[in-house]
Amino acid sequence: MLRNREIRQFTLLFCGITIVTAILGFTIQPLAGLLILSTCAAFGTIFFLFTKAHYQRITQISEQINLVLHNTDHLFISNAEEGELSILQNEITKMTLRIREQNEALKKEKIYLADSLADIAHQLRTPLTSANLIVSLLKNNPAEHERKTLLWDIQKLFVQMDWLLTSLLKLSRLDAGIVNFKMEPFDVATLIKDSLHPFLMSMDLHNITPQVNIADRLVIHGDFGWLSEAIQNILKNCIESTGDNGTIQIACEENILFTEITLHDSGPGFKKEDVPYLFERFYRGKNTSTTGYGIGLALCKTIITRQGGTISAKNHPQGGAIFSIRFPK
Repeated sequence: MLRNREIRQFTLLFCGITIVTAILGFTIQPLAGLLILSTCAAFGTIFFLFTKAHYQRITQISEQINLVLHNTDHLFISNAEEGELSILQNEITKMTLRIREQNEALKKEKIYLADSLADIAHQLRTPLTSANLIVSLLKNNPAEHERKTLLWDIQKLFVQMDWLLTSLLKLSRLDAGIVNFKMEPFDVATLIKDSLHPFLMSMDLHNITPQVNIADRLVIHGDFGWLSEAIQNILKNCIESTGDNGTIQIACEENILFTEITLHDSGPGFKKEDVPYLFERFYRGKNTSTTGYGIGLALCKTIITRQGGTISAKNHPQGGAIFSIRFPK
């Protein structure tokens, strides 16, 4: 306690005042001097005891902070007392809880980042290994027809890697919160038409028929470009699932609560155990023959939810998979 400069200064000042007033008291009358000395001694003792009690509380708080800094499992809950020190102690406890929550979040984020990097490395390793193998085959000067086939295969691998890296970059921008969505009203029919356009040739080659049933003047609010990107990721999934000679039904309905866009393909649908994890990153399902990376649907969900919408997927009662996108009014 006496290490505190203010306490030392107060003690010296108090002793000085006591000596001066005692001398004056003895000068006037010895009894007055004794009364002054006893009064000052009593006051000094009471002040010392109260100050010591406060410093003990401060020392206790310091020890609790030190324990928190060196032992993350420790948490001190103060008793229900009144006073500034009790308020301070309660605030420190709240701060401790907040710091602990942030530390737990950082740990989880660190683990998630490490897992994501491992997944990305794994996803890139497969096409890179295939590309290296093709390059090795090309070194052996194969026949013209075989060389063209190998060059076509390696081009497809580079396209896949470019799509994966581009999608991961978009996801990282969304996670970082640096994407500013332009929330504007636009026509749903125009959105679907724009989203279908890049796939028309591929759908024609595989004899996949898109069946669009969207009423006129249905409007939603959002970022047209990013929502088109989300719809395209769903369409890509539907096309891969449908295969040849299939159909993809696209419809849109609205009610007083929300506007809903549905995409229903004629493929085999999802495996029951895969449904809860469809929108998780890098989840490719139990079907090991899938050619996807498990990133498209995760990107799709992030885009839609960041604009206030919801997306779900399930198996349609009549067969195939159905995706439902809802935007509240």
